[in-house]
Amino acid sequence: MVKSEEISNPRRILAVSLEDSTEQLSRVIKDLTGNDPGSASSSASLAGTTHDLHLKTTYYTATVPIWLDLITTPSEWALSFLSPEAKEVLEVLGGLIVVFAIPDPASTSATKELIREVGKVMKEGLGGWAWDGVSLGVGVGEVAHLDDLDVWDEACGDAGLEFVHVASSAAAPDAKNEFGEKMGVSRVLEAIESNDWASFSAEDDDIAGLAGEAGHEDELELDPENMDFGIDKEDFEGLRAAIWEARMERVWEDDGEGETADKSSNKAAPPGDGAAEKDEGGEELGDEDVQKVEEMMRKLLAVKDMSAGLPEDQRKRLAARAVGEVMREL
Repeated sequence: MVKSEEISNPRRILAVSLEDSTEQLSRVIKDLTGNDPGSASSSASLAGTTHDLHLKTTYYTATVPIWLDLITTPSEWALSFLSPEAKEVLEVLGGLIVVFAIPDPASTSATKELIREVGKVMKEGLGGWAWDGVSLGVGVGEVAHLDDLDVWDEACGDAGLEFVHVASSAAAPDAKNEFGEKMGVSRVLEAIESNDWASFSAEDDDIAGLAGEAGHEDELELDPENMDFGIDKEDFEGLRAAIWEARMERVWEDDGEGETADKSSNKAAPPGDGAAEKDEGGEELGDEDVQKVEEMMRKLLAVKDMSAGLPEDQRKRLAARAVGEVMREL
């Protein structure tokens, strides 16, 4: 007899919809989890809330968190999720679901844009059809003819999503289509259950390698509650100094001038010294480099904010990965 595995820290599901499709998103989440996400407060937004989906199959049991997000402008939403700061968030996802109200044929452009932009994140951020996760486009509403669903099946397919139609009236849990396949929310649940929800494994985790290449494997203090992920002010000064020295190397190579002693003296001067940050012509050397350090700091803090809801071990892994990538950029 197969022993059921308990997955303690499963991957996450991100479920999104347009702001005017809150009712449809709430219904799908309620039918999946048994809890109405809008019941806590009629005025509260669903965006940023988390709802647990309890899964139990022959092979595993898991409680998968579903993150909800409401989209105002699909293009801006996609841009934010494809930014470097969102990379670690995408890496913990095991499911992406876009819920939309099936619109009147005369007003389909906004819904198609939503599906297209979610598909952009699916393809460029998650890897498209090669991604080892579940990706669904769930259309809620009635249609005059089943053929009217073809346009949404095609739109979702182009975006790398499986289209699932959920009728306005609740269907029987065992309802199947002409091909013997489950329909509606039952199909959504079936697709989710068939996915692999196991999170990071020691074999696949390359964090130690990243930290080792950066030369800080023994120095990183990966406290998930530490805003700087183990990097304090002195470490950032070191980052800034390293970048500044690299910049000075390029300046001297380009100019081909100066004595070795002068070059060494200039390189040794710490960033922040007004005289040291200028070349012989008095040109400022530090603006671009300081900006680069600040961007690195913002990336680390963004990772900290976005990983706040994750278990401690995953937060440590994401912290180490972010630190490793920053150090490799020097």
